[in-house]
Amino acid sequence: MSNDQNPETDKIPVPGEEQGKAHEPPMTAREEWMEFLRTAAIAVFLALLIRTFLFEPFNIPSGSMKPTLEIGDYLFVYKPAYGYSRYSFPFGLAPIEGRVMSEEPQRGDVIVFKLPTNTRVDYIKRVIGLPGESVQVVDGRLYINDELVPRDAVGIKRVDDGPFFTNMVEYLEELPGGIIHQIYEEGDDMPLDDTPRYVVPEGHYFVMGDNRDNSQDSRVPEAVGFVPFENIVGRADVIFFSTNGSAELLEFWKWPWAIRYGRILEKIEPVVVPPAPAEEDAE
Repeated sequence: MSNDQNPETDKIPVPGEEQGKAHEPPMTAREEWMEFLRTAAIAVFLALLIRTFLFEPFNIPSGSMKPTLEIGDYLFVYKPAYGYSRYSFPFGLAPIEGRVMSEEPQRGDVIVFKLPTNTRVDYIKRVIGLPGESVQVVDGRLYINDELVPRDAVGIKRVDDGPFFTNMVEYLEELPGGIIHQIYEEGDDMPLDDTPRYVVPEGHYFVMGDNRDNSQDSRVPEAVGFVPFENIVGRADVIFFSTNGSAELLEFWKWPWAIRYGRILEKIEPVVVPPAPAEEDAE
């Protein structure tokens, strides 16, 4: 009995075998370098796109917003919150007049803005007064539209104030609209505890730091003053990292004790208390 089978022609083909036989030649060193540059360029472009239109990182360099924000907090500023102006873009080079896709800031929002007296500098403060409103501080107490803003004492806090500790009183302050947030006061007889009665111009906002006796804000016209709507970069939204500063960048063995784990992913927003329902008239 003869065996006329041809092992070459009767071999069962394996799926994908033909494709596997044709291997692409390995990239040269120049091709690998060009591929790396292309990938890096795409990554940088996407990062700039996100930073310009969505989220911009910002770090807290001073204690003017204590206790809400601490030195060493790193947060994201949400750009679309109020639309876009030329200051939303790097170096303020975008050919935009005013704002596009604009939304008005709300009282109590924590905003990042370009300092009106020097637009190369970023500041972060809380919106206190809206366009057309009056704002004044008398004997350490805040008045909006000539109405006293209530506050409740929480207690005495020993606050790290740079080279030394300072005793401060922590209050819960309730802004109009039921917006409650924390503030620090060293006392009610400090330099910024008595101000003129300011009337906020249209298209501007009155801002203050939560660390009331240690903040240059709209109470200091020659340094900050009213903040134009155009100067607002965005709303401070969430803390993505926080360090107490006890570890240098290269002291990696100290990092676990320097990170403030409890502040990571903490939202930056006041508590809004809804108005009490109106009582129905008794029949």
